[in-house]
Amino acid sequence: SAIVMVIGINLVNRASKLSTDTGIGLLFVGMLALGVVIISRTRSFSGDLTSFLFGSVLGVKDSDIWLQAVAAIFTLVAVIAFHRLFLALSFNPEKAATLGMRPRLAHIAMLTLIAIAIVASFRTVGTLLVFGLLIAPPATAALLVRRVPAMMATACFIGVSSIFIGLLITYHFDTAAGATMAGTAVAIFFVVLAVRELALRIGRRTQLQHA
Repeated sequence: SAIVMVIGINLVNRASKLSTDTGIGLLFVGMLALGVVIISRTRSFSGDLTSFLFGSVLGVKDSDIWLQAVAAIFTLVAVIAFHRLFLALSFNPEKAATLGMRPRLAHIAMLTLIAIAIVASFRTVGTLLVFGLLIAPPATAALLVRRVPAMMATACFIGVSSIFIGLLITYHFDTAAGATMAGTAVAIFFVVLAVRELALRIGRRTQLQHA
């Protein structure tokens, strides 16, 4: 499924003017809907469809933890090895091509890493909520720092903090663990956004008063 996702996103980007984010969203929703339809029509399926969609972090098996550990190590090694290529692709693919880099290959590699993260994480937080933990921590980090290494470290810290805070909320209020963790990550983003906007307005007002 991860390979099909990567191929589909590349085809969407080439055949249309849609961005990569739009292609990921469309294909993710489409493949998720197709998977749910197929599972709902399969009489031999005995699992819980709710846990497939929303995860079951409190019932994760040892094999799932090992799978996530391997995926995390592989992703970390790939990011360290190709960080310059990924940076060039993110900021200016045309310039990366003129410098002799291969932005198309880097694009496929980056999408593959995203697909691996999704496949390795869906048992924990669920297929519907995995995007919350993939998008919210980096988006929050982008509001706080500007340098890419600091942004990556901040995103990791926010993601881990969201998990711990979400588990604490789940323990005390008996809520769904996966949804609570993803919701915590999104809530942190909006809190940081509100504080940042408030600080900017106060700074502008102070500058006007001293002008």
